Amino acid sequence: MSPVRISSTQNEEEILPLIQTAIENEIRRLEISLKLARQRLAKFERKYGVASDYFIKHMAAEDLTGGDDEFVQWAGEYELAKRLERKIHYLKNLTYNDSDLL
Repeated sequence: MSPVRISSTQNEEEILPLIQTAIENEIRRLEISLKLARQRLAKFERKYGVASDYFIKHMAAEDLTGGDDEFVQWAGEYELAKRLERKIHYLKNLTYNDSDLL
């Protein structure tokens, strides 16, 4: 993992808490979005009786009653959930070191 350095001419005691709060707020926003995406995925999973991971690897539009439209929706929600999970992972694994930030 590569360090990211942030510099500022502002009061250093105020900057780190601002950055941490902004990142914590972004994590909360992403977690809410992920929860909603998982709820939408669960509807497809219940309807077809398969997990989304199985769907992505083994199913095609012809396997769904909704055809292409439903396939695109399910695949889109799946990819959205994966992107949100990655972003949350990255942000939750940040470490803060005051001397590195300023």
